[in-house]
Amino acid sequence: MTNLWSSMAQRAEPYIPGEQLNKENIIKLNTNENPYPPSPKVIEAISKEVGKDLRLYPSPTMEDLRCSIARYYGLETENVFIGNGSDEVLAFSFMAFFEPGKQILFPNITYSFYPVYAKLFHIPYKEVPLNSDFTVNVENFFHSDGGVIFPNPNAPTSIYLPLEYVEKIVQNNREKVVIIDEAYIDFAPESAVKLVNQYDNLLVIQTMSKSRALAGLRVGFALGNEQLIQALIRMKDSFNSYPIDRLAMAGAKAAIEDQAYFKETTEKILTTRTWVTKQLEALGFKVLPSSTNFVFASHPEMAAEKIYEELREKDILIRYFGKERIDNFVRITIGTRKEMEQFIETVGEIVG
Repeated sequence: MTNLWSSMAQRAEPYIPGEQLNKENIIKLNTNENPYPPSPKVIEAISKEVGKDLRLYPSPTMEDLRCSIARYYGLETENVFIGNGSDEVLAFSFMAFFEPGKQILFPNITYSFYPVYAKLFHIPYKEVPLNSDFTVNVENFFHSDGGVIFPNPNAPTSIYLPLEYVEKIVQNNREKVVIIDEAYIDFAPESAVKLVNQYDNLLVIQTMSKSRALAGLRVGFALGNEQLIQALIRMKDSFNSYPIDRLAMAGAKAAIEDQAYFKETTEKILTTRTWVTKQLEALGFKVLPSSTNFVFASHPEMAAEKIYEELREKDILIRYFGKERIDNFVRITIGTRKEMEQFIETVGEIVG
């Protein structure tokens, strides 16, 4: 029945998310979720919102949440856009800032949703090769015809590009929009948000899914010049004026305002990441320098796919991509210390 599909549906190549198994006692280290629950204040805020007002549409402007996010980052409400997860914000950004017929740039090893959106919206793209050590060659992203997008830290490599180099890319694309996808920035040194007021062509996209443990609520946001935000609002209101619901707004607002809990759980993940890296290196793994809530690792004597499969048989899920240049790497989300101790013990048995 594909003869009834539109040309857009026919050319779409959907993104494949991490494996989800409906099985008890799984150690799930394959989708970069936070191992800790949301702030208790999030649960309290959502509980208060459950009531008769659910019969009413949520605020289309999301003013309260935008104000809280703006205050946290030292910006104005007009600099904030909210979407149904950062993937939706990315989709709106592709439509709002990238032109069909003008080539955009992103790394050849990166978030695999970028080529999905580019093909869907008829946007030509060039995959810029990373260096042999998986770092970014900054000059290769200068003077793009259509714009630039890349994650920082990069995914799945976990490597962070220092802010001075991000700024050089922005400076050398002043007539085009540069999008920095900061899904994992809270596990890295510093965000490009501090550059937003300096550059009107910079858009920073973040998510509540990782560091704030709200993957189940689907809240993402963009930070940028007011004119960029207005373009995103135009796209949103042309598709869905109410992208997130009352419960998501209440929970996200509580999460961004509970800075103490955020710092506590993030520090736990960073501490465990350091421990896991050392343990994997002791087992002979090569681990790329991580600034995320996961590590990207390769073993010289055992194929990554085999490690993935043997762990899966033992009810431990990690991520294997099987793509050129990274087909001998696995991506391992940082779980709780207890989960990671069991993971290290099991993977040690496998490679040993």
